[in-house]
Amino acid sequence: MGPQRIVCLTEEPTETLYLLGEQHRIVGISGFTVRPAIARKEKPKVSAFTSAKIGEILKLRPDFVVGFSDIQAEIASELIKHGIEVWISNHRSVEGILDYVRRLGALVGAGDRAAQLAAELEERIRAARERAANLPRRPRVYFEEWDTPQITGIRWVSELVGIAGGDDVFPEHAAMSLARDRILADPLEVVRRAPDLILGSWCGKKFRPEQVAARPGWQDVPAVRDGELHEIKSPIILQPGPAALTAGLDALSEIVEAWAARRAR
Repeated sequence: MGPQRIVCLTEEPTETLYLLGEQHRIVGISGFTVRPAIARKEKPKVSAFTSAKIGEILKLRPDFVVGFSDIQAEIASELIKHGIEVWISNHRSVEGILDYVRRLGALVGAGDRAAQLAAELEERIRAARERAANLPRRPRVYFEEWDTPQITGIRWVSELVGIAGGDDVFPEHAAMSLARDRILADPLEVVRRAPDLILGSWCGKKFRPEQVAARPGWQDVPAVRDGELHEIKSPIILQPGPAALTAGLDALSEIVEAWAARRAR
């Protein structure tokens, strides 16, 4: 049932299909895929995020291509012109990720397994909320997706920060789906909002806390003063799939809980 030759333009459909035991349907993946690691060994890499090897994809004779966001609209359009069926999801929330798992599972005839996977992910979220409810204090959190220009966290990241026990200092930015709408016009706004934790996940490059701490005027930010600058690897938090609700949430919870424990001494 469902498509038999799937190309995944981003990582989350690949990880989801592997978790559902439907990896045999995948014939091509994104070059940015790191989860699961075996996918990089088993499947040809045919796309980046904003570009794709259209000719290579066509050679794979896919009957379904899965991508994410309006940023991949041109890739989708080109494939559609070649008669390929394309699904571009555009979810931005934790609930959207859960629904994505259910929908993708249903599309490949694995609706029951997908429902079970979503239930397991929901249980992890519930457990994280429960632990967070017992924290003596919630930290104010600045999450940075990129440094030049400075871009704040997307909606599902902001929601996960809250689930883990923190409070996003830029909740109004999180509601903006496009990265350009989450650019900080004034970097000193971070100083004024005084985060207790600074979390960096610079997509595609290593987070440099020393560079953040050296920004003009940032020396009095509580997170900088106390040395509370932490990296969360982008593959586990910036892809809107199972990784964010498992490894990503675990990393957030660990950082927030450790911060709260240090403040309780």
